[in-house]
Amino acid sequence: MQTSIALPDLKKLDPDTRVRIEAAVLDIFSTREFHRIGLIEIARGANVSLQTIYKYYGSKEALLFSGLDSWLTQLVTPMGPYLQANGLNSGDMKQRLRSLFDVALDFFERNPKVMQIVMSSVYLNTWRRSAGSQNREFYAAITRMLAQGQAQGVLNRQVSEEVLLDYCIGIIVRLVQGYISRGMNEPLTPQAEALFEMLWQAIAARH
Repeated sequence: MQTSIALPDLKKLDPDTRVRIEAAVLDIFSTREFHRIGLIEIARGANVSLQTIYKYYGSKEALLFSGLDSWLTQLVTPMGPYLQANGLNSGDMKQRLRSLFDVALDFFERNPKVMQIVMSSVYLNTWRRSAGSQNREFYAAITRMLAQGQAQGVLNRQVSEEVLLDYCIGIIVRLVQGYISRGMNEPLTPQAEALFEMLWQAIAARH
């Protein structure tokens, strides 16, 4: 894939049609690798014409990344209040990060197909660079939050805030991938306290 994918403008696409297309993208891309899927299969799954797919999305890459951007928005929207909280003491920072962690685990337990797509069809950094404005704002906000934690001596300052973010995301992604690979028989959310404590020990400043 390219290093960045321009997301399509879908303002003129009928909302119900968009829902059907995104449902087809989720169902089909979560079962097979990117290169094994054709746009005609998506069109049939969504009960729309191939012309409609090309008209509004333009390419298979843009179609996939548009769907991912929509699902990512569903993930990051409930995280907003925790990013806006005031206070930078250790307990507050830890609790805010724990809340973000809990939201992420809960989302992927309820939407495992999104992670299955990430596992089979997506290069994570390309997805992040191609995110829509709201999701770019999320990454900027959480990066600022981590930088503030470093400035206050709460978080590890031996690496950049971007590396801290990559580390946190990487841990969450791997946990969910393992959960899916093991057949989703042992939910992660009941283990959230222990799992987060392991992550916190890795990113917290040493005193």
